[in-house]
Amino acid sequence: MALIEIQHVVADMFPVDPDWTAAEAIIEGQWVALQAVAGVTYAQRCDGDTDTAIGVAGDTMSNITSGTPYAASVVVNAAGGTRQTENRVSDAFNETLASGKITVYHSGGTFATNQFDADTVFVVGDNCYVTSTGNLTNDISTTAQIVGLCVGPIAAFPSGVPGTDVTGSITLGNYVTFKMLI
Repeated sequence: MALIEIQHVVADMFPVDPDWTAAEAIIEGQWVALQAVAGVTYAQRCDGDTDTAIGVAGDTMSNITSGTPYAASVVVNAAGGTRQTENRVSDAFNETLASGKITVYHSGGTFATNQFDADTVFVVGDNCYVTSTGNLTNDISTTAQIVGLCVGPIAAFPSGVPGTDVTGSITLGNYVTFKMLI
């Protein structure tokens, strides 16, 4: 549930629909498209089947799921109940709540994301496309729009916190690294 900005060219902002539902949530690292509602243009999660992607989300618009790389599920009681946490919880994981806008990266850059199709095996040099759920894939049958180029296969990403998982760090989980082409 995250996007790691390695290098980016443009970080833009677009309004989000104030009447969105949980089913329309956007998680940081998913691809977004534009929609018009009552004459106002909003960013929405990209449906690779019919939408044209304009960029990748740099914020999360959800009331139940955290979107930062450093989020975690922690056990909060003896019965094993869990709660998602992150270092910014003031808006209950909805980073668009205060401004009504979402950050959208476009026009190039290199990013790592864990918002990819679980059935995909990425190989360096693969073209990247968008699935119907806004996630990254290398399956051309999802859409003809090429949004990126794989520059790093799915691998554990180091957190910078000392540990033994990957290159002397605890891992943030598995990420694929891509160069944005739109």
